[in-house]
This record gives sequence, structure tokens and C-alpha cells, in this order.
Amino acid sequence: MGIKRRWVIACGMAAAVVVASCGGGNSTETTTTVKKTTTTTEPKGPVAPLTGLPNDDEALLTRPAVAVKIDNHPSARPQTGLNLADIVYEENVENLTRFAAVFHSQLPEPVGPIRSGRTQDINLLGSLMRPILMWSGGNSKVTQAIRESDLIDASATAALPYASFFRDNARSAPHNLYASIVKTLPIAGEDTKAPPAQFLYREEDETFAATAIGSSGVNISMDGVDLTWVWNEIAGSYTRFVDREGEVDEKGKPITTENVVVLFVDYEASPADPRSPEAQTVGSGIAWVFTGGKLYVGTWMREDRLDVFSLLDSAGKPIKLTPGRTWVDLPRKDRGVYVEAGKDPLTVDFVG
Repeated sequence: MGIKRRWVIACGMAAAVVVASCGGGNSTETTTTVKKTTTTTEPKGPVAPLTGLPNDDEALLTRPAVAVKIDNHPSARPQTGLNLADIVYEENVENLTRFAAVFHSQLPEPVGPIRSGRTQDINLLGSLMRPILMWSGGNSKVTQAIRESDLIDASATAALPYASFFRDNARSAPHNLYASIVKTLPIAGEDTKAPPAQFLYREEDETFAATAIGSSGVNISMDGVDLTWVWNEIAGSYTRFVDREGEVDEKGKPITTENVVVLFVDYEASPADPRSPEAQTVGSGIAWVFTGGKLYVGTWMREDRLDVFSLLDSAGKPIKLTPGRTWVDLPRKDRGVYVEAGKDPLTVDFVG
């Protein structure tokens, strides 16, 4: 199946979603009826496909996306490059989380610390159209699965001829492996393509849909990590907290993003290692989309690993994000609580 550049929603499907709401522990039941819908957007000028922001850099027409597996162990913080990623996927690993930071419109130098890949990355990153995967390596089964997939293998071993990986002696191994994206790019060869847009974006003067509600943020219980995103109206972005402490990058700047997409997924044991959880990112589930101080409670759908995630609101309409960077968290089901406008998410209890 080729990559779907349009959002095609199967006819007649319905999803009943039960959500924890407003930080008070109350539950509301919403039924989403999905009708056959095809939506396309025609940008007014050149835009970066993974942010929706104006960008006339011709290199973006052929440059592949680069997904970097970045460590989230406490010893790996602060990380380098997260604030310049177009999209960051956060997935559960073994009692912790790990990032798949996707770079396309900006190429920070260097990025890291870089850690191992997982089999869940193959499905999760499929819609990026053969991205480069920069990772430290993995066990034999993970390595075989990634090399047999359509992801471009840029493990530390595969990238040896490009001399792009290095150790930072100021940090302790294994949390000290970094790399240059620019040096690694040639590993993709000449026949490369830009990734398709992964989300829909609002026009500059476009208002929010009637299904959007005010929200000051969200608390998410990942494996071994409690996350909070707090809406900053002045900055027009969400600020990240880990275990209620503000998280910063290597420059001491808060980790922020314009959009937070929470996709509640099932996890199964990885076929490569039963100790490793594997996010099931093909199918459907509950989605919370935080953008511009608003929240859409809806559904995510994906029929194939090469498809983008279809995000539908409670009326079954496609959800549009704010042009900019997007952080996608993949918690287990029932592991989040969204917070009503005017209430501080840092004072709200976590669930799950």
C-alpha cells in the first residue's frame, strides 16, 4: 500500500470513548461517529511538511526525514536537539520512555544522547516515507527487523564510514553517544524524498472548531515517568515537566512545543524481546489533541503503517493543529488526565 497523502476515513465506523476530564476525576462518555470524509489542504506557499510553517528551502523537497532515537534516562538529561525537532514521538520502553525525534526543517548539530531502537519504531515511523533512523544499535532480532524494513539503517555501526557518531567524554556511557545529522544524510543515497505532511494545520485566520474546549494542559503517566504539559498563553506553546520538574535542553531552555498529541495505545510484548513493550500504532483509539490552549477529545485511526494518523474530533471531523512543532506521546490506555482552563496542571493528581 502506498502512502496516503489524503485523509481517508472508513465509512460507518464508530468509537465510544471514555475519558478522564478536567482534573477532577469525573468521567464523560462521548460517542464519535465517523463518516466517509476526504480532506486535503492547499498551502498558500511553500511550507515545511512536518510543521506547516512557511519554508522555501528547496532542500526540503528531496531531503528525507531523520528520526533519532534519543535517550530519556535521568543520566541522559539534558538532551541535545529536542527543541529543534519537527516532531517528537515518546514511547514506553523498559520502565522508562525513549524519544524518536524527527528532524527535517532544522538539522541541529549534534543530537543525542542516542540509544537503541525498538521493533515498535518500524510501524511508528512508516508514514515518513523511508526516513533515516539514527540509533545506537540493538539486539540481533531488533537489528534484523530494522534492516529488513523500509527504514534507512543509520545505526552507529552502519554509519561508521561517515564518521558521524562520537562519544562525549564529559558524560558516562551508555548515555554519551552523539552524532551529526548532516554527516549522516548521505547514507540515504541520491533517490530520496521528503516526508509527507503528518498532520493538518489551521490557516492563520482560521478559528477553532466548535468541538474544541479550553484546557490548560495535561498529566500523562508513562512507564516510569510522569509527564505534564502546561499551556503558556503568552508564549503560545506548551512547556514540558517531568515528575513535576521543568525539563530543559542542553542550553538550559525549557522544552516546549506548539502542539501536544496524546494517542492512547495498547502495548504488547515485542517479538524481539518479551521484556520490551511494543506500542500498537496501527488500528484506532482515543486521541487528545492540545493546540492553542484548546483541547479536542476524539479518535485516532490508522489502517496501515504507511498511513499517517487520522485525528478526528468528537463530531468525526479532522482535527487541525497550529503550525509549528508537535510532540506525540503514546501512553497506555487510561493513563492521562486533562485539565480545565484556569487550573494549574501541576496541582492535579496523575492517574494510572
